[in-house]
Amino acid sequence: MSVFFSAFDQVMSVMHLSYLMLGVVIGLVVGIIPGLGGIAGMSLLLPFIYGMDPSVGLGMLMGLVAVVPTGDTFTSVLMGIPGSSSSQATVMDGFPLAKKGQAARALSAAFLSSMMGGVVGAIVLSVFILVARPVVLSFSSAELFMLTLLGLSVVASLSGGSIFKGLAACGMGLLVGTIGGAPATGDFRFTFDIDYLYDGIPLIVVGLGIFALPEIVSLLIRNKAIASEGNELGQGLGQGIKDVFKNLPLVGRSSFFGSLVGAIPGLGGSVVDWMTYSFAMSMSKDKSQFGKGEIKGVIAPESANNACSCGSMVPTILFGVPGSGSAAVFLGGMLLLGIQPGVSMVTTHLDLTYTIIWSLALANIIGALLCIFLTRPISLLTYIKFSVLAPIILTLILFAAYQATRSLGDFVALGGIALLGVMMKSANWPRPAFLIGFVLSAGAENYFFQSIQFYGDSWFSRPGVQIIGLLIVCGLFLPPLFKYLKKKKGDSNTPEPEQAVAHYSADIWIAMVFLLTGVVFAYQIWDEQMLTQAFPMMAIGLVVFSAAFVIYDFMKNRGLIASTTEVRQGLVYVAGFFVMSYLYFEIGFLVTTFVFTLLFIYFFAKGGVVKSLSISVGLLTFLIVMGRVMSVDYPEGLLDPYVLSVVNLI
Repeated sequence: MSVFFSAFDQVMSVMHLSYLMLGVVIGLVVGIIPGLGGIAGMSLLLPFIYGMDPSVGLGMLMGLVAVVPTGDTFTSVLMGIPGSSSSQATVMDGFPLAKKGQAARALSAAFLSSMMGGVVGAIVLSVFILVARPVVLSFSSAELFMLTLLGLSVVASLSGGSIFKGLAACGMGLLVGTIGGAPATGDFRFTFDIDYLYDGIPLIVVGLGIFALPEIVSLLIRNKAIASEGNELGQGLGQGIKDVFKNLPLVGRSSFFGSLVGAIPGLGGSVVDWMTYSFAMSMSKDKSQFGKGEIKGVIAPESANNACSCGSMVPTILFGVPGSGSAAVFLGGMLLLGIQPGVSMVTTHLDLTYTIIWSLALANIIGALLCIFLTRPISLLTYIKFSVLAPIILTLILFAAYQATRSLGDFVALGGIALLGVMMKSANWPRPAFLIGFVLSAGAENYFFQSIQFYGDSWFSRPGVQIIGLLIVCGLFLPPLFKYLKKKKGDSNTPEPEQAVAHYSADIWIAMVFLLTGVVFAYQIWDEQMLTQAFPMMAIGLVVFSAAFVIYDFMKNRGLIASTTEVRQGLVYVAGFFVMSYLYFEIGFLVTTFVFTLLFIYFFAKGGVVKSLSISVGLLTFLIVMGRVMSVDYPEGLLDPYVLSVVNLI
């Protein structure tokens, strides 16, 4: 009990509250921009928390991850554009309500539901910590290794589309995570004599490359405002709050269900909103209004997705297995702060565990209240043309990526992973599976090595290992079996979704890249000692096997080849990024950013001289101030020294 109140005192300290509020504000802005979501936002924050006190850094991260599902409600309701995968179901009734002039009612109901869902999720997380503590303490490295594989198998099988795409993405993430030193022997793998790769690719670079840059590229290709035309907020803020209190049982059930689903790695917000939406519809006496502006269709998914964010912390904190993509980056943040998830979180670091729980609850409350009271000014952000925001977001991404090792390799790796991210996004391959595989790679290999070292071959015979192994088999084979049985019952004549057909041409390219990468990596490690090559060869086998099946499926449907125009446009943008990276080191980071922003907003965004110059000067000032605060020396090139000398004179 003393630990419980000690954590509460820590959360209520001025320093913790300040950084929590900052995380909440960033989370709301990130949530409003469609596509970015918690993964990109948390990746941006990682460089800034380095060196912080763990409780303060965790508060900042939790502030962001808790309110992204709240912030993305603005675009879902006002524009009918899901801010992220967790707000898709909200569009079904939120947007029709907005078209009826009841946007304020829908937003206030959504925000209050989100707050209640987040608080319920934090309570459920507290109970999970208490109940699961003896289970965690009984787990050995063998069970933890199998639990990691379970998380990967669930992510792969439930990530949509072909299960082989999910397995290939997980395997590729595991393989990229093995670049650098082998934990068992200290040998270096897959470095290709490049100094940058000896320490592996940083999580910040991977997270931003696989998620943030592809989303920016996608929005730039469309080159529109987040909202091309909007709906008036209208009246009804108070009515929305009354609606929530009238439907408290629905809020409670949806929140509890969201917490449970979030605790299952791989499910997360991409499905929980639809599950609770269907549940609300089935429990309603009048189903005719769903899809036409039924407030219950807003309350149920919004209660669940915030609770789901809390639930995803259960496997992350207790076992080091992230329950979602955002939780994977949060896991990286924990490691950056020197916190090891697992047994220590329920023993020596129990106070930090409760700090996380209190922060989650408080962030949900603060975020919801901010949204309710600032609904009108915040909604105006959705009308800003994205081409105006793009240079600002890109600068933040590059600043964050450069903090990884502060070398040219950060930009090259960021661009290379962004190439893969653009292709995976265009073909609907599961990028969270790649990221979770990357994050789990080091821990999984350590558990694998320790299992062999402590138990030899007998670790397979442990009851816990066998039980989890059975769950893995069920997770991989039951979904395809159910799909097959469903088709056999008479759904086989149902046409394939148009989206699936449109991705065949990109599928073959990604599968070929994965297959070629697996072959090259296998050749590189073939002559290494057994403990050095064992885990990477498992990942290579998974990649090659799964990619081969994707290629086989493509050959079977080779007549269904669609245009790759969007992919080609995306690759052109990434090529432009490589040119900018070169200029950063030749001309200077500050000067290149200033000139690029000025020209981009003036010509591409049609921003005018005053707006272009104001934003460019603002970004330049931000970089200079952050460079002084964080003691960052940017690539100076030929011109930056002159700019810095002028700044010093001023």
